Amino acid sequence: MACQMKKILLLLLVVLLLLNLQHRVDGTQQVPCFFIFGDSLSDNGNNNNLVTMAKANYQPYGIDFPEGPTGRFTNGRNLVDIIAEHLGFNNSIPPFATARGQEILKGVNYASGAAGIRKETGQQQGDRISLDRQLLNHQVTVSNIKNLLGNNESLATAYLNKCIYSVAIGSNDYLNNYFLPQFYPTSRIYNQEQYATVLVQQLSQQLLTLHKLGALKIALFGLGFLGHTPVELTMCRNNSSCVDNIDNAVALFNDKVVTLVNNFNNNLTNAKFIYINTTEISLSSSTSEGSIVTNVPCCEVLKNPQPQTECIPFGTACSNRSQYSFWDAVHPTEVGYVVYGGRAYRAQSPADAYPHDIEHLAQS
Repeated sequence: MACQMKKILLLLLVVLLLLNLQHRVDGTQQVPCFFIFGDSLSDNGNNNNLVTMAKANYQPYGIDFPEGPTGRFTNGRNLVDIIAEHLGFNNSIPPFATARGQEILKGVNYASGAAGIRKETGQQQGDRISLDRQLLNHQVTVSNIKNLLGNNESLATAYLNKCIYSVAIGSNDYLNNYFLPQFYPTSRIYNQEQYATVLVQQLSQQLLTLHKLGALKIALFGLGFLGHTPVELTMCRNNSSCVDNIDNAVALFNDKVVTLVNNFNNNLTNAKFIYINTTEISLSSSTSEGSIVTNVPCCEVLKNPQPQTECIPFGTACSNRSQYSFWDAVHPTEVGYVVYGGRAYRAQSPADAYPHDIEHLAQS
């Protein structure tokens, strides 16, 4: 009994120390935990054991990652790996599929390749963990954290309130839903303005659920120029009006997410939402890239009979990976993620993040 009490007191001491974490110099952990929701831009292994085509646990994925192929849809570190490093975490945040024990106190990654805001999004690829399912998984984590903290409700809530929550999702609701009319009816049911409204309304309810589970510091990522991804350039046959049509649809969604951020900040007690302007970061970085290849993937992908997004298993990859924006037909290279993650954490321009960046969110 005495031994058990000592363990509980020691754990509570650790928690109190983490709760008092403030911003320090780079390299020191700035928040107690980091929770991640999203799709393949953030997935680090949750799809590995699913029956799905949306997988990245084979070569040449992970060619520049110390552990090799892990389920990250890139050649090295992904978006949230970079952000976690900037936040001072010594290790990447574990995927929900394998997270166990006290490691969940540092956070959990729930992201899933092909996942979307809508339940049906990505279903043509097989199983995936939609945002609704990710939130159910987070409920499990929150319950486990409460147990780890001695079933102390107020202590657990105070702990979760200090964490950073990343939500980067929505790309598949366009690429693997709205713009695939052969599989989904959404483009026949909604025009682009209506679809963006429906998506953001559903996202709003999902974020309210996350807020009720203790999230106060939430970073929402806008969508990038989806029309300019290699897979869509191939689908559009480089037709500029086709590309612009996709990017314009995305812009409608992004504008509504900014409005949502304002509404939440004005109406939710103690809530701190920020918007990461992915399109602005992409636009400003591409103008300074010079010789960077932006229109074709670094790894070998199938183009016939239908363009694919993932690398061919054990296929070839370019040797000059630092000179490519895209690793496969839709996901950035590690070099690209360094830019996106770095500027999401510390904005280089006022347009990068609104009302401020992740660094300031951690300090708030």
